[in-house]
Amino acid sequence: MPTSTSTSKSKPLMIVSGVAVAAVLAGLASYTATKPASPGASGSSSVAEVSADPSAGVYADLEAYARRDASDKLALGRADAPVVLIEYADFKCGYCGKFARDTEPVLVKKYVEKGVLRIEWRNFPIFGEESENAARASWAAGRQGRFWEFHKAAYAEGAKEKGFGKERLAALAKEAGVADLGRFAKDSDSAAAREAVGKDQEQGYALGATSTPSFLINGRPIAGAQPLETFTEAIEAAAKAAPSKGEQ
Repeated sequence: MPTSTSTSKSKPLMIVSGVAVAAVLAGLASYTATKPASPGASGSSSVAEVSADPSAGVYADLEAYARRDASDKLALGRADAPVVLIEYADFKCGYCGKFARDTEPVLVKKYVEKGVLRIEWRNFPIFGEESENAARASWAAGRQGRFWEFHKAAYAEGAKEKGFGKERLAALAKEAGVADLGRFAKDSDSAAAREAVGKDQEQGYALGATSTPSFLINGRPIAGAQPLETFTEAIEAAAKAAPSKGEQ
């Protein structure tokens, strides 16, 4: 689906299914976006304390949220992959970082590299100015083909504790291999960056997402940095349900 139509359809989708999906997301998660505690620290777990019902409904209308744009620099995997995982996330979110470090690399190796899964990123900054700055910076890094490298650097262990001020974002861009840092700075502050981030936010709010990370897997909402098994089960169920190329 072309990116230009994604957000224009968000309001009708919200009327059709957004209320129900918002209720699903609200029921699935209630947590703060702080860094998960280390295992054993005061008896706490490193896994976000959220619950997910593996039989949670699939909303066919929400499959239209997938853009499947082959030129999208903020996506991994084939545009025609049978399963699309959309992630709505904030670079200041500790649980988003946990997903990025612990779960996403496994999904990439197991499903993206085999052509089963496509991952589409949506900037969903909800924690203030630094979140907004990081979101626009990630988009700017993507303009030079280095979004995923920036994503890795920004979600490295301890990275968010250093903040996302202008100098820090430039350092992350350099670490990510962004070639033209002058262009990166201009792109980060551009109207185009604000528009792109705003489009992602609008889609997330239309979905009913109120916390990060939030996900859609072929129209199935999942909230929180769930265990790996939650994602593998949802991806495999979606792949099984997806029409074969001959049926499309």
